[in-house]
Amino acid sequence: MKVIINENEIGLLYKNGVFKCLLSPGKHRFWSALGERILQFETSGMLDCTEVNIHILIKDVKFLSFVAISDVPDDKLALHFIDGRIANVLKPGFYVFWNVFEKNTFEIIDVTEPDTAMNLPTSYIKYMPYNWITQQDVDDGEIGLLFYNGVYQRTLDAGTYYFWNHTVKVTVQKVDIRIKHLDVSGQEILTADKVSLRVNFVCSYQVVDPINVITKLKDCKTQLYVMVQLIMREFVGKYRFDELLRQKDSIGGYVLEKLKERESEFFVKFTDAGIKDIILPGEIRDIMNTVLVAEKTAQASVITRREETAATKSLLETAKLMDENSTLYKLKELEYLERICKTVGNLSVDSGGGIIANLRELLAAR
Repeated sequence: MKVIINENEIGLLYKNGVFKCLLSPGKHRFWSALGERILQFETSGMLDCTEVNIHILIKDVKFLSFVAISDVPDDKLALHFIDGRIANVLKPGFYVFWNVFEKNTFEIIDVTEPDTAMNLPTSYIKYMPYNWITQQDVDDGEIGLLFYNGVYQRTLDAGTYYFWNHTVKVTVQKVDIRIKHLDVSGQEILTADKVSLRVNFVCSYQVVDPINVITKLKDCKTQLYVMVQLIMREFVGKYRFDELLRQKDSIGGYVLEKLKERESEFFVKFTDAGIKDIILPGEIRDIMNTVLVAEKTAQASVITRREETAATKSLLETAKLMDENSTLYKLKELEYLERICKTVGNLSVDSGGGIIANLRELLAAR
C-alpha cells in the first residue's frame, strides 16, 4: 500500500481497530493487509476528538510531540494563546490542539474569587464567557455597594469594575450622593376651617450614609415623600385659610426644621425646603378674585378723589390770583382766546366793522 501524507497533515494508522502508529508527512509504503485503515488530519487548529480516542493517542510519544493539551478543571478558565497572542478562552474540559505550524500555550485562571477578575488585562475581558464575568460601572457622584451572595463586602468609588460571577453571585447597588430634589406635588390638604387646598412642595436632600440607606431602608425616596406629606398636613391643618395665606412664607422653614429632626432616621441631610405654589379651589379662587377687584377699585376711587381735590384746590388758588390782579385775568383771557383760534378753521364775522375792531370791542366789554 502506498500512502502520501501532505505537509500540513498527519496520518494515524489503525489495524483491526487498534492504533498502531503516527504517519508524518511524506510517502509511506507498507504491506497491505485486511483491516488496515488510515485517518488523515490537517495539523492546524483543534483536533476533532469525536473521530478518535484521544486518551489512547496521548500515550504515543510521537503523537504528543505534534500536539498541545489543555485540561481545564471545573471552576477555572484557560487563556489560549497562539504564538504568544491571546486567541480565545477555554471553559472546563479537555482540549487538544495541533502544535505543528502554530505554538499553542495556555494559562489557567481561577474564577472562584470574584475580585481576581480585576487582575486581567482589559483587552482580555471581551474573550470571557458573558455569564462568567460581570462589568459594573459606577459614575461620578455615585457610590457602589458591593455584595457577594447578598452579603455586603465594601464600597466602590467611581470607576469600572470586573468580577467573576460564576461561583459567587455578585451585585452592585448604586447610591447617588449628590444633592437631589424631592417634589411633593398636588397634595390635597384641608385647613382648620375645612378649605381644601392643593399644595406643591419641594425640598433638597443628600444621602450621607449610603450603606445604611441600602441595607436598612427599602425605597428611601418613597419614605421621604411620605414623611414630607405628613409634616405638611400637620402644619396646614392647624390654621384657618386666611391665617395660612398670611403665613405661607413660613411653611418651608417649619417643614425643614421638622425634617432635620428626623435626618438620622433616613441617613440623609436636608438642605432646603419651600412651597412652590398653593392652588385654591375654583369657588374660593372666584371669591378671592372678586375681593381683589373690589380692593383695587376702592384704591382707584381714593386716588381719583385725591387728584380731583388737588385739582380743585389749584383752580381755587388760580381764581384768587386772577381776582386780585386784572392783568393776570387779561392774560388768561388771551391764552384761552389763542386756544380757540387754534381750533377754529374758518371765522365768519357778521358786523360791518373789521375783525380787529370786533375783537377790540369783545375784549373791552369787561
